Amino acid sequence: MNNKEKFDRYEALLIEWSAKMNLVAPSTLKHIKERHFADSAQLADVLPAGVNIIDLGSGAGFPGVVLAILGWNVVCIESIGKKAAFLQTVKENLCLDNLTVYHGRVEDFVTTLPRQSDSIFAARAFAPLIKILDYVAKTKCRLFLLKGREIEKEIAVAKKKYNFDYKLIPSKTGDGYIIVIQNSR
Repeated sequence: MNNKEKFDRYEALLIEWSAKMNLVAPSTLKHIKERHFADSAQLADVLPAGVNIIDLGSGAGFPGVVLAILGWNVVCIESIGKKAAFLQTVKENLCLDNLTVYHGRVEDFVTTLPRQSDSIFAARAFAPLIKILDYVAKTKCRLFLLKGREIEKEIAVAKKKYNFDYKLIPSKTGDGYIIVIQNSR
């Protein structure tokens, strides 16, 4: 199965499962490729090659499943059982051997990582920046996050508690940003 076929199958599964549960906003179902796939895929342009990706609060699989289709090794963390079952179904249907589904909470998963892991955290529509940093600060991993236009406010709040270096990259698909964070302390 080539990547186009994988994305087509993923789209069909999203539509099918969204009829039974809330995976994405119903208004976005007609624009899955543009709204969800392309938005997630823009991370591929800025991620270092060969790193392992940990998708925080994966939900419907954004950006984790998209990055797995594009070739990265990805762990999707999802605490809601029905959504984790959806991700497992996607993994099996798309034959994504490079995708691992972790059914559990982010804060539990990060305790299993070594303090100096070479993994990178990614997230889309997961939590405010301060909450994400609270979850992952002890790991010293880099973060590549898809965030909205209010990111400057989130940075200001997070800077009251954490010191970190960051770079903002304007989104190619909307009015948000990719924020790359490293050296969190």
